[in-house]
Amino acid sequence: MVYFIGAGPGDPELMTIKGKRIIEQADVIIYAGSLVNPEVLSGHKEGARIYNSAGMHLEEVLEVMQEAHRCHQMTARVHTGDPSIFGAHREQMDRLDALGIPYEVIPGVSSFLSAAAELKREYTLPGVSQTVILTRMEGRTGVPERESIERLAEHRATMVVFLSVGKVRELCRKMIPAYGKDTPAAVVYKASWEDQRILRGTLETLPALVEASGIRKTALTLVGEFLGDDYELSRLYDRTFTHEYRKGSGEDLA
Repeated sequence: MVYFIGAGPGDPELMTIKGKRIIEQADVIIYAGSLVNPEVLSGHKEGARIYNSAGMHLEEVLEVMQEAHRCHQMTARVHTGDPSIFGAHREQMDRLDALGIPYEVIPGVSSFLSAAAELKREYTLPGVSQTVILTRMEGRTGVPERESIERLAEHRATMVVFLSVGKVRELCRKMIPAYGKDTPAAVVYKASWEDQRILRGTLETLPALVEASGIRKTALTLVGEFLGDDYELSRLYDRTFTHEYRKGSGEDLA
């Protein structure tokens, strides 16, 4: 069996119990060494074969999985964050399907969730935004035209931009016409790692802050009024609001 494991954003304690258990039991571990904190592999069993996929191509990764399968061994394929978000694991699963090798996916805590925790902010504030857009700028991997930054920005929803901090000036320039230059924005570098850094500003000021910091990769750019302080209170805990589990007082305290 091959297990695709979301290793979380960086802090080893932010990995699921199930993912940690599989890593401890695995005979073979293949991890994305350019992004995964090596500490998440601690506790692996003695004699486990460990491969850093940062220097491997797809066929090499699959060869390791096939060899483990022939030897009736368990493989832990460890991805950063959650593998379903920019994880490039679909192509591995499709190949395993073709080879008749069984696999399971164990989800993880994505860096965009850890970033919100470190910022102490809620993405979906009532009266501000009820939509979160996860995206990236076009690079060596293309982006469909319908998903260009300019078109997504028209929604003025909460936006989390992966893999694009190296182009932060261009990113902010493309977002300003829709959001406005004073819209709050932040960069979270290596969320939950010991060397985490947080930069806060606006779409107008953030590029200079990032360029001065030297941050060029392994960071998220977050944009939206959710970073501000104005929002409506939730109806869920409004004492006048009735729902399935509680009868409201009927008093309008506003």
